Amino acid sequence: MSASKVLYICQEITPYLPESEMSDVCRHLPQSIQEKGCEIRTFMPRYACVNERRNQLHEVIRLSGMNLIIDDNDHPLIIKVASIQAARMQVYFIDNDDFFHYKFTTADENGNEPENNAERSIFFVRGVLETVRKLRWMPDVIHCHGWMSVLAMLYIKKTYADDPFFKNAKLVYSIYDDAFKTPFPANVGDKILAEGVEPADFAELLPAADYPSLMRVAARYADGLVQSAAQIDPAVEQIAKESGKPFIVGSSENNYANYYEFYNSLLEQK
Repeated sequence: MSASKVLYICQEITPYLPESEMSDVCRHLPQSIQEKGCEIRTFMPRYACVNERRNQLHEVIRLSGMNLIIDDNDHPLIIKVASIQAARMQVYFIDNDDFFHYKFTTADENGNEPENNAERSIFFVRGVLETVRKLRWMPDVIHCHGWMSVLAMLYIKKTYADDPFFKNAKLVYSIYDDAFKTPFPANVGDKILAEGVEPADFAELLPAADYPSLMRVAARYADGLVQSAAQIDPAVEQIAKESGKPFIVGSSENNYANYYEFYNSLLEQK
């Protein structure tokens, strides 16, 4: 079996955000995989710093309107979409005024991080998964980029373990140099809990939900790991190697061919 449908859950994508190692990979990797004959879907948060008019975002009414419950609070899910014409590629945006009204992504220009970054991550990944189900689209590979996407893999393996849209998908996590400095709050476990998810499923985050702990969650639930940045934290590299999961150093040479080969190698595993 070879990859024919690939879902990308991305923390950053250029040109909607400034160029970085992550935003550049998340822009060009999906295009390259699409050009290899695959069908793709690509998602990112609709941060307030994304200019809707310039980038021609518009709401997808048929996908919007759902409420997601986080820590007993309802939050409306708004789905927007835009196209990167040069790549013939659509990007879906997960939007909500409670979580994405900041004029920055995960930290402001002074490095200050919002207290609700954990809830923002939870809302983002759950919004992606519910939207994919609404699209009735069944990915072969789900590739997560950036720490904000990590919990998608937990929910796929637990909440959606028997869901036909996700249960056979292989999960890939790309590691970047994107550490956050402020640990998630002590009550983060209450916010992560969902159907099929118990505290033992994210024990790495209890009680210290810092960046290395979140990377341990990523290593636990990913089927394969990719180093997608030139340099990553040595401690995180060690976590990846100790996980025993298939691991590659990603390269953009030859149109990201090694990523595509990695996807197919994972799909060959039972």
